[in-house]
Amino acid sequence: MRSILEKDKLKENGTNFVDWFRNLRIILKQEKKSYVLDEAIPEPPPADATNAVKNKHKKHMDDSNDIGCLMLATMCPELHKDLEHLEAYEMSVHFKQAFCN
Repeated sequence: MRSILEKDKLKENGTNFVDWFRNLRIILKQEKKSYVLDEAIPEPPPADATNAVKNKHKKHMDDSNDIGCLMLATMCPELHKDLEHLEAYEMSVHFKQAFCN
């Protein structure tokens, strides 16, 4: 399914943002990772947190990294050179502000 995004990369001017973002959400829903676009990575748990809490935080970090890389790979180079330091949630917020106002 990810090839859908690769065929129609996000353009620098954002004219295809709505379609690109809709396709991204469809793919992430299927992969059960869409939450990374809606929730910032929480602060790391304390050292004495349970393994379940630590694992949940690690999964969020790993999923965000995976989706952030997917997002970068499916946008034009002019966009990703300025955004590669952001997490998936931060990119989502950035694009919504830039292309949906």
